[in-house]
Amino acid sequence: MAAETPREELENEIEDLKRQLQRAKSLLERRNDDSCQTKHKHNDFSSLSSSHSLFLLSDSALPLGSFAYSSGLESYILHNKPLQTHTNPIASFHNFLRLSLSSVAGTTLPYVLKAHRHPDQLEALDDELDASTLCSVARRASVAQGMALLIVWERSFRASYKSHHLQNGSNEDAGDIPLSRPQLAAAVLHSFSESIKQPSDEDDDDEALLNWHANGHLGPLWGVICVAMGVDLRQAAYLFMLNHTKAVSSAAVRASVMGPYHAQEILASRALQDMIVQSIEKEWDTEPEDAGQVVPVIDLWVGRHELLYSRIFNS
Repeated sequence: MAAETPREELENEIEDLKRQLQRAKSLLERRNDDSCQTKHKHNDFSSLSSSHSLFLLSDSALPLGSFAYSSGLESYILHNKPLQTHTNPIASFHNFLRLSLSSVAGTTLPYVLKAHRHPDQLEALDDELDASTLCSVARRASVAQGMALLIVWERSFRASYKSHHLQNGSNEDAGDIPLSRPQLAAAVLHSFSESIKQPSDEDDDDEALLNWHANGHLGPLWGVICVAMGVDLRQAAYLFMLNHTKAVSSAAVRASVMGPYHAQEILASRALQDMIVQSIEKEWDTEPEDAGQVVPVIDLWVGRHELLYSRIFNS
């Protein structure tokens, strides 16, 4: 039959097949584009959800009471008066900020990282951090801000993130379905909060009460709450260090060390970004048992804060 078909008919048939193939390719590309757009849209919303959590946790209006603490800055200023002739207040503040960031990275950041990686170890990490914090003033500040963060989670964030990540809180109706990391973190936070509010009935004897170690330090709670809110590990660590810097720079403004514009210039500087990143990289693999105060003079300044004749901060 093919030999009997005229050449023109064969060429026309080939052209028709080419047009059909081209239409099929165009339709396939259109459907692929629609699928990619849907996928990108979903990823964009997921990214926005994570960013939204970061914006909430970085809000200067977050009621943690950080404005009441100077992290030793006030004591540092008063113990270094008068300044040496070649040192101005801004240079002196930069020196303190560098030491303060190193101190927080060495003492607390490993607990933030460990709590984020293993939310179920919150109570043990809180206990270890409490035992390793020798300065009573620093300990009180850490617990006060940690408990404030836990209250913010319970009263403000938990209900919203429960609808995003959780299955009815404790996941009691889920059968054998394992908890996701945000669900696990939220369940741990609920259990930790309940243990602080009301110790178990078994803790009636004196020995049990002496061994009761639920405190609520900021570092471990920060790590677990970031898991519950969908913030990844590196972002959680960076924001923890940045928030500490914001608290110290805010204290510097209120102590008349610098103006608000200069403080914002410091926060926006590349030097600060590099300092935070280097601190995180240095402590990235540090286990809590290896954490410790790398700037002992910070504990001296913080500890002597209560001995100041007059003061405007709690620490």
